[in-house]
Amino acid sequence: MSIKMLHTCIRVMDLEKSLEFYKNALGLVETRRKNFPEHKFTLVYLSDVPGGYEVELTYNYNPEVPYDLGNGFSHIAIAHDNIESLREKHSEMGYEVTDLKGLPGEKPHYYFVTDPDGYKVEVIRG
Repeated sequence: MSIKMLHTCIRVMDLEKSLEFYKNALGLVETRRKNFPEHKFTLVYLSDVPGGYEVELTYNYNPEVPYDLGNGFSHIAIAHDNIESLREKHSEMGYEVTDLKGLPGEKPHYYFVTDPDGYKVEVIRG
């Protein structure tokens, strides 16, 4: 039996703000969208490659309060070959970014950027 990872679902408060982040800040492409107006939600899938692993943005129409992200989920990770320039772009776009970091005994090779709903995305030198 072969296993294939498909997607990670995150719930978002403002679909347009989230799409701006995942498309413009991270360069992901919308692969498909499913609207369920009778049930008051929309699913938008994004990926870096067709047929690849996806992030599923779940937008429940008119959420009243922000979602509780809890303390179990940590982050999504992506790779980029020039993290310094991407970090600068994220900062200029107004997103919260950390300093460049490294694990103990290692040179800095990653940072975190926070999406509009508070989800952390780790950007690792790729």
